Amino acid sequence: MKITKIIRLAVVLAVLPALSGCWYLVAGGAGAYGGYKMKEKGYTLQNPIAKEKTSKQ
Repeated sequence: MKITKIIRLAVVLAVLPALSGCWYLVAGGAGAYGGYKMKEKGYTLQNPIAKEKTSKQ
């Protein structure tokens, strides 16, 4: 019983460092998707962020 707990703990400790880089990819993907959706709605990246104005003639 004690050996099983030790093995489980060792597996968890071995896997955690391998997954740490994945969080950067997830965050980057979420940011890219958010930017894409904002661009669809007419927003552009400026300082400050503003909606594009259409010119009326």
